[in-house]
Amino acid sequence: MNYTRAGMRFGLGSGPMPRVIKALLIVNTGLFLLTWLAGWNQNFMTQNFGLVPAEVFMGGKVWQLLTYMFLHGGPFHILFNMFMLWMFGSAVEAEWGDRAFLTYYLVCGVGGGITTWITGPNSMVPTIGASGAVLGVVLAYGLMYPDRQILLYFLFPIKMKYFIWVIVALDLFSGLNRSQDGIGHFAHLGGMLFGYLYLKQDWRLDAWRRRIQGERARRQMRGYKKQQEQQADGTLSVDQILDKITEHGIESLTEQELKVLREARRN
Repeated sequence: MNYTRAGMRFGLGSGPMPRVIKALLIVNTGLFLLTWLAGWNQNFMTQNFGLVPAEVFMGGKVWQLLTYMFLHGGPFHILFNMFMLWMFGSAVEAEWGDRAFLTYYLVCGVGGGITTWITGPNSMVPTIGASGAVLGVVLAYGLMYPDRQILLYFLFPIKMKYFIWVIVALDLFSGLNRSQDGIGHFAHLGGMLFGYLYLKQDWRLDAWRRRIQGERARRQMRGYKKQQEQQADGTLSVDQILDKITEHGIESLTEQELKVLREARRN
């Protein structure tokens, strides 16, 4: 399903749900039902698989940087996160493919966990929820479709590029003021920060490989085109003449090549 072609105003469309989005909805909802409705010991799950900063490295529970994002604290918590994941993530996964999307999602989630640990390494207060990963996905959607509108609080239309700044400002303000609202604001900010760095610095090895291959192909094509141009009438093109000047100096040009260069300058 390609939301770019569909051009839906609010990022929603029809068609089959992307594979990773579906799997994440099933896993998160399944764990929530098991912990809340099937009688699993919620405190045990939170303390061992939620993110407790003081336990991550000192207690050897490094896995918490990953597992915390699959636990949720209540019906509204999971409903909001899964709705946001479906609403924004479907378009991103459709554009990137399932493997790239899953990698990005996990990078944002772990990044949110790392940021939570950095900002409170001795804290015993557990953090749970997929919000850091989900807001990283929201950021990716906003970078892809900056002028697309959504309804803030289902009432106020706002473009994605402004919506992202609203989220960052609110989380930064609440996080710096140590708001006791039970929300992992630094997990939100960390998920978005790591997502932004991942996209802008292009840490993906496959992208580096494609970039190198593309550059190699472009060099080969330029060489082929120069050969074709030179074989056509025996005269170098302007680009070839400039390359020759760079390599050997302007004194290496023939009278014919100087003439071509002068004509190009006049044009």
